[in-house]
Amino acid sequence: MAGFVNYVKESFGELKNNVSWPTWAEAQSLTILVAVFSIVFSLAIWGVDTVFSKVIAFYFQSIS
Repeated sequence: MAGFVNYVKESFGELKNNVSWPTWAEAQSLTILVAVFSIVFSLAIWGVDTVFSKVIAFYFQSIS
């Protein structure tokens, strides 16, 4: 158990002293960037899914 406590203490120390954290403005702009790309990517996947489902529906209607 002492090893685990030591690990946690060292982890917090490293996060506090050795990690370079972004500024608040950088964090906000990067969060917005990730949100925009997530929305664009999800819309692209939705579009491809819609096209494929219509192609498959057309295919099955044409063979029956």
